Amino acid sequence: MAQLNDHYLKLKAGYLFPEIGRRVRVFCEQNVEAAKRLIRCGIGDVTEPLPPAVTKALHAAVDEMGTRETFKGYGPEQGYEWLRGAIAKNDFRDQGLDVADDEVFVSDGSKCDCGNILDILGDKNRLAISDPVYPVYVDTNVMAGHTGDADASGAYAGITYLPCTPQNGFIPEPPPTPADVIYLCSPNNPTGAAATRPQLQAWVKYALDHNAILLFDAAYEAYISNPALPHSIYEIPGARECAIEFRSFSKNGGFTGVRCAYTVVPKSLLASTSSGERKPLHPLWLRRMTTKFNGVSYLVQRAAESLYSPDGKAQVRALIEHYMGNARILRDGATRAGLQVFGGVDAPYIWVQTPAGVTSWQAFDKILGEANVVVTPGSGFGSKGEGYFRISSFNSRANAEEVARRLQALRW
Repeated sequence: MAQLNDHYLKLKAGYLFPEIGRRVRVFCEQNVEAAKRLIRCGIGDVTEPLPPAVTKALHAAVDEMGTRETFKGYGPEQGYEWLRGAIAKNDFRDQGLDVADDEVFVSDGSKCDCGNILDILGDKNRLAISDPVYPVYVDTNVMAGHTGDADASGAYAGITYLPCTPQNGFIPEPPPTPADVIYLCSPNNPTGAAATRPQLQAWVKYALDHNAILLFDAAYEAYISNPALPHSIYEIPGARECAIEFRSFSKNGGFTGVRCAYTVVPKSLLASTSSGERKPLHPLWLRRMTTKFNGVSYLVQRAAESLYSPDGKAQVRALIEHYMGNARILRDGATRAGLQVFGGVDAPYIWVQTPAGVTSWQAFDKILGEANVVVTPGSGFGSKGEGYFRISSFNSRANAEEVARRLQALRW
């Protein structure tokens, strides 16, 4: 008899964003006129067109694929050398960071890589995950059988949850107990907080002291404006011996519908075998990529390469300035509404505390029903997210201004 993966049955009722989608569909079906003025500030999906440098590169690549002389079939599963080289040079070596071209692995998304990395990590690792944080970190470990069951609060056995609260600036602190694999996200999704250099130094020290691995999700690093804040974990000495970094073109280049990202696995990063022998992870990730992945399409990789051209860099800066302008407007609107507001300064997300006695989902329903705006309930990101909701600044300027007005019109 065929058997399923029982670990999937341990997952909570629904992944956060499909549940939001379900509630919005029900609301729209029951409120046809209100649905016409609906503004979505929930899922962190970009709204502005691709940069002109990208569309130009895509057209050129399509033309190449139309002739026998320049046609491309299967490419290197880990990415074309010219894109890996552009990434390593522009994002790291030009910033004084030691990352080799072949330590960069091109993929179709950081979300995928954050889950796929578990293929090369053992099932006995002690996990530590920020709370609140991007749900994929927890759910993929549940799917892989790396946790026990969830308790009444939704916390899974086998995970050390790292509280992110106003008291620690929504950046988790190293736990007093040992952990083997730690997920860090900076700037943090959903809270919008970015880790300082001393905070990351503490984590690198912890990882080195415990022979642990930091899985550092830097998908939103391009939104950091404070020059004192690190963009990469590799800015911290010793990080090449203890950290893997995930980055994405989705939120800086608008690639949510194009799909391209990359992961950096240093050759100096080691982990233990079941017998205690220390082995490098780089060749394992290379083997995983070349076995289970056929690579990102040639067209998309040419598009990603264009983001490193002078025009591409200027157009990316303009996109980020647009979304961060929205963030300032939304922050101001929520503040004027009398709400306690965090984030939205070095990240495109605004993290808002609900009024006393109002749960995250109650706030979601009220804002949807009365303001006709979709936000994201904080409880969907972890138990410490209860009592908050997230507003995404990925939208048009007109929509951001309208959402700010509607928030101020709400009466709690």
